[in-house]
Order: sequence, then structure tokens, then C-alpha cells
Amino acid sequence: MITIQEALSKKEIKQFVKFPFSLYKSSKYWVPPIISEEIKVFNKSTNPVLENAEVRLFLAYQDGAIVGRVAAITNWLEVKEQSTQKMRFGWMDMIDDIEVTKALLQKVEAIGKAHKLDYMEGPIGFSNLDKVGVLTYGYDEIGTMVTWYNHPYYVAHLYQLNFKVEKEYVEHKHQFSDILIEDSNRLENVIKKRYNLRALDFKATKDLMPYADKMFDLFNESYASLSSFVAITDTQKAFLKKKFLNFINPEYIKFVVNEADELVAFGVVMPSFSEALQKINGKLFPFGIYHILKAKRSKKVNFYLIGVQPDYQKKGVHSIIFSAFHRTFEQKGIVECRRTPELADNLAIQKLWRNFNPLLIKKRCTFRKEL
Repeated sequence: MITIQEALSKKEIKQFVKFPFSLYKSSKYWVPPIISEEIKVFNKSTNPVLENAEVRLFLAYQDGAIVGRVAAITNWLEVKEQSTQKMRFGWMDMIDDIEVTKALLQKVEAIGKAHKLDYMEGPIGFSNLDKVGVLTYGYDEIGTMVTWYNHPYYVAHLYQLNFKVEKEYVEHKHQFSDILIEDSNRLENVIKKRYNLRALDFKATKDLMPYADKMFDLFNESYASLSSFVAITDTQKAFLKKKFLNFINPEYIKFVVNEADELVAFGVVMPSFSEALQKINGKLFPFGIYHILKAKRSKKVNFYLIGVQPDYQKKGVHSIIFSAFHRTFEQKGIVECRRTPELADNLAIQKLWRNFNPLLIKKRCTFRKEL
């Protein structure tokens, strides 16, 4: 018999976070989160997203053992301000038993109906900065710290339960040695002169901080047209500056400004922490911090975010960012670059990478069901 219980106590929330550790204990490709940081995601006092969103965590039990989990998410900014009547679900993991998946998603469905929402979609997080999608292709490629990994049967379960594909995402990687940077370098010089632009490189985090709020504002502006977009609030900006910008190598953040020193484009790259996270298996102590710090010198990197102010889009400004990163990567001996999930129908962004000889390594989808 399957029973579903809401995870409310500290012990239950920790069990919710730790369930995938047993489900994927023999996987070479699953990348575990840091347990203490993952717990903070579901705590209103440590995650400012929850000022405008509601999350409820559910665990599935069978014969006294945990066999599945799911987070039911209502982003009230999305529902009330954007009039998108969507119930979100994420952090979905379960054994290969369709009845477990059905029971978990019925809880999400019930909450969505109680809120009088139109449909449910997942797996997704709170916003565009969170993990997204169930993996449908590329199960033999290691995951990243910003993506979910899953067994192939997840997809089969969703289809069996009459969910339909809502959005498709793709992930690519390329070898640094394969990059044809010459065209980008030529375009960089032309675009800089034409629009009076310059690139900013940083060696210290304190030097980029004066531009941090501008970067998040530009993120809101440049990503606003994408589906599932929810703007970053001022409270979230302060949180992200403290949590992420102090952690990312400053030389992996590139800004482009105009003659008035206004930010018109940015790029954020992160070292690959995948192998380090696998080694520490969710624990920062006693040696986890050492492995994380060591990974900051990884020869593999992940392109996390690129944003261009709408007035400067389709004008070649990306070439300035690409060339700046190429110079940095060359100095650091980077061997492999990987892009985080991009919407499959965003052909414009994919076209920008044509000189990088990209290799498709993963596909993922979100699934939808009417309520």
C-alpha cells in the first residue's frame, strides 16, 4: 500500500532531500546536491523566493520505506501578476512504480485545483534560475549542479498518466580546441567601434559588485519574453549576490557597457563542480569544502547565463562576450565547455554557437496536464 505524507518537520525535510541519494547510489551520472544547501531551498528564512511562492513537500511510503518525493509549487507572482494559472511541480523522484508516481502527482493536482489553477507543469523549480525538465536523452552523460538527472522510466510514467510535453530543452558541449574564434574576434572589434562598447573583465569580486544589481535588472529585461519567466525581486537580488557572486570566479563573469557605462550585456560561466559534488556526496564537512574549492580550478566550465539588452540584440554584441571568455579560457587551459538547458525552439541562441562545433548531449522536457 502506498501512502503520501507531507514533509513538515526538519527530519522529514531532510529525508525529502536525501531520498535521491539512495535511488542513485550506483549511478555514475547523477550529481548530488549539498544536503545543507538543498534544505535551505525549502526554508522561507533562507530562500527569499518563498516570500512570493508556496512550496509543499510530499513523500511516498510503501511498507514503511520512502519510495518517492515531489514538491508542489505555486509561484504567486506568476499566478497573480502574470495571470499564468500554473501549478508547478519539481524535485520529483520515485522508484519504478507507476502507482507511486500517480499518488504523488495527484497531491500536486489537488493543490492546483484547490487554487483554481488551469494546469500543472513540471518538473520545474520556482523560476528560470532553477533546475528544469525531466531527462529524455543523454542518460550516459554526467549531470551538472544546475540540472536534474533521472532514470528513463520517469518519462514513461508521465506519458502513462496522460501528461503531454509542454517545453523541450537541449544541452550541448564543445571542446575548447574546436572553437573557431576568428570570426568572433573580427566582429568584436567592429561592434565595439560601431556602438562605443567595451568589455569589463574582473580579477576581484568586489570590483564587479557595483554592476551586480544592473546585471539582475538586465536578466529580467532580456529574459522576460521566455516562457515560465518570473522576474527576480530586489530581495532575491541581495540573496543571489551573497550566495552566488561571492562564489563564482570573478574572471568568469563578463560585462559589456556602453559609453555611458550602462550595462548592455553580460555572461556568467561556472567551473564544473560535478565530479567534486560526486566525491563529497552531499556533505561539506570534513573534506567537502576542499573539493569544492579545488573544483574552481576545473578545466571544464558551464555557460550558465548570457543576457543582452533588447535594443542591442541581433547586433553582434555576443561576439564581445565570446571573445572575452575565449581569452580567459585560453589562459586557464580550459578543455571543455558545456551549455546549460536552452529551449529547443530558441534557434536564435543556438545559431550564436555555430562556430563552436557543438555536440548535442542531452534533451529534456517539461510535462503538462490540464486541471
